[in-house]
Amino acid sequence: MDIEELLQWTDEQVVANTGKHLDSLQKAILEGVWQHQNYEEIADTHHLGYDHVKKQAWRLWKLLSETLGEDVKKSNVCSVLENRVISNIYNKGERAQMQIFSHINGTVTICGENTPSPSPPDSPQNKNLSPIIDLRDAPALIDSSHRTSELSTLKQWILQTGTRLIAIYGLSGIGKSALALKLIENIQTEFDCIIWRSLSNAPTLSTLQTELKQFFCRWQPTPLPTVIDYFRSSRCLVILDDVQNIFKPGQLAGQYLAGCEDYGKFFQQVATSSHQSCLIIISWEKPRELTPLEGENRPARTLHLQGLAEQAAREILIEKGLTDEDKWSELIALYQGHPYWLNIIASTIVELFNGSVSRFLAGGTRIFLGDLEPLLESHLVRLSELETKVSYWLASQAQAVDISDVPADRDLSQSEVWQAIQSLARRGLVEKVQVGAEVRFRINPVFQHYIQRKLR
Repeated sequence: MDIEELLQWTDEQVVANTGKHLDSLQKAILEGVWQHQNYEEIADTHHLGYDHVKKQAWRLWKLLSETLGEDVKKSNVCSVLENRVISNIYNKGERAQMQIFSHINGTVTICGENTPSPSPPDSPQNKNLSPIIDLRDAPALIDSSHRTSELSTLKQWILQTGTRLIAIYGLSGIGKSALALKLIENIQTEFDCIIWRSLSNAPTLSTLQTELKQFFCRWQPTPLPTVIDYFRSSRCLVILDDVQNIFKPGQLAGQYLAGCEDYGKFFQQVATSSHQSCLIIISWEKPRELTPLEGENRPARTLHLQGLAEQAAREILIEKGLTDEDKWSELIALYQGHPYWLNIIASTIVELFNGSVSRFLAGGTRIFLGDLEPLLESHLVRLSELETKVSYWLASQAQAVDISDVPADRDLSQSEVWQAIQSLARRGLVEKVQVGAEVRFRINPVFQHYIQRKLR
């Protein structure tokens, strides 16, 4: 998105709310933040004092919060404004789309009523139309501008390789939904229809498919029997969020809840059928159906989203106002660049140590958990009994383990150990480590510390 477009839209909102335009410094601050500048860099660029820029920025965030009706700050201002501008564009595009159908058909059609034969998706009258987009279930966009590598990978899979099914999985708060929203912003013009749906309430597949078909027929007025038929007739992008909620807790990863078992067949059908659309699954754990289907030049791919690179993670600490920058690398490594974890720990450092990272790290506790504990527990309570046993064994090991070794003090076969580690890896709780020519496994160090504390 162009910064001028964003500034113009923002100025229009401020004028509508206050009767006054953004001043030159407010625009300069927005433009600087857009370019990933900190307050000191913005001040230097415009030959102003750091304290003055910081004070005016605080006033600007307050103004935008009041104007937009949500909390706006430096860390999220770009994503909030982008999301609002995109939503505005989507709404306009949707209205324009309905006007176009009205012009072509002589009447505005509702699915199943006054249904003429639709034009092919690539026909002249359908080219360059704005896509119909429904993001009502999507969360607010959090800044994911530093996920450039992952974003490039997803774009390549969808636009060049034609991947039909993609799973983005990883720990809660790692930025999966934010990445998917950024992806939509980048590739929206390549699709006729885009819809985001959350499975937080574990709807049956039948309920979800009915809702999807009702949405698709806003583009394709002739009713079609199945979702796959719509995938073939138009280019559709479907994002299913919170997919872990259709999986059964207390079982190995990817076991479906009663009444949701047919999702597995649906995912397989999407991957193996011939069509021009794409389904993206966002989940804490990787669906097991994807394993035999994924790979280069295969119809399905998975992206295990992990922590931010150090420079991106530093932006979180800058926003929190932490000091002792020479210790930031250690802090980021300790919490693995996990953006949500770093936000929570940075807040703790501000509360307890006035922002001093050195004092926090000198406290004697290698990893402080504090408010992270409920987040970690929400993952562990989903584990099967077998996974729990193996995770506790892994947590007791000082080094990554060779999985050909069976824990001598536990009644587990080699096959059970392998099965549990495979499942834990699909949850993002176990990591693969290369030791020379050998591959070994270890539990996530933060979870390891948490489990060790539980065992005391």
